[in-house]
Amino acid sequence: MTSQVSLTPRALGLVVLLGLIWGASYTATAVALDEVGVQTIVAIRTGGACLVLWAWILASGAPLPRRLADWAILLALGVIGNALPFTFITWGQMTVPSGLAAILNAATAIFGVLIAAIFFRDERLTRQRVLGVAIGLTGVITALGPAQLLALDLTSLAQLALVAAGLCYGATGALGRVALRSVAPQVAATGMMTGAALTLVPLALLTEGLPEAHFTGHVWLALVYSAVIATAVAYLIYYRLIATAGAGNAGFVTLLVAPVSIVLGAIMLHESLPLRAYAGFALLAVALVVLDGRLPRRLLGRPAGVAGGGRP
Repeated sequence: MTSQVSLTPRALGLVVLLGLIWGASYTATAVALDEVGVQTIVAIRTGGACLVLWAWILASGAPLPRRLADWAILLALGVIGNALPFTFITWGQMTVPSGLAAILNAATAIFGVLIAAIFFRDERLTRQRVLGVAIGLTGVITALGPAQLLALDLTSLAQLALVAAGLCYGATGALGRVALRSVAPQVAATGMMTGAALTLVPLALLTEGLPEAHFTGHVWLALVYSAVIATAVAYLIYYRLIATAGAGNAGFVTLLVAPVSIVLGAIMLHESLPLRAYAGFALLAVALVVLDGRLPRRLLGRPAGVAGGGRP
């Protein structure tokens, strides 16, 4: 995905705000996991976000899709792009520190480039993109730790689940580009969240029952934050950012999420990450800069292009 839109001070403020919001979402999930099951967490997150987004859609009078086929696509993409990755991330965080979870999710942009190259002629893999993807995949492998992956224990499976979440996000971006051209982004986000909630809420009730009302205050705060701020409000900010600054500039959020999550995890959760996690993130950051193209092109004195990113 390309864009020539400049990053204004206001857009930069939205990038920073979104990076802070999504970075803190991993901390909120870790806090909620102290007392709440995985299925209940993702059900509350999607169900709460769905209610907030529908309230916004109805209040704003945004036009809704009229074709049944559009709604079917939205619901299906909600499973692929919200229900599955939210579940993978939350389950993965049961054994993986929040900072490492955010680092692995930064690979979303790498997978998005690969998937787009498969399905779209205008997104072919140029030499620059091949280089960026190669660096990014090396970063993922470095952060995962090849030796630990070969062990195939619970931690390695959790790390693979976090990588799978990035694949889901990348696939959703490609599928949405084809199937949702006539649907406003905010409406698409609402429809997809509806599909996720309709899937996850019944599943949580069947597997974990009604959530207890006696969660501690900080756990309730984490659950509300995940649903309202980190999902509903963040999605509205994200699509506003795309509209005003372009998808490529919005992709810079990815570079901020992991550092925010690492810092919050260290301060609030007393987490410490292995050196390979930081090395992997450094490689992923370099990969995103290469895929974006502007800094390398400026150094070489050429026109700039931009590649997109992902979300948690």
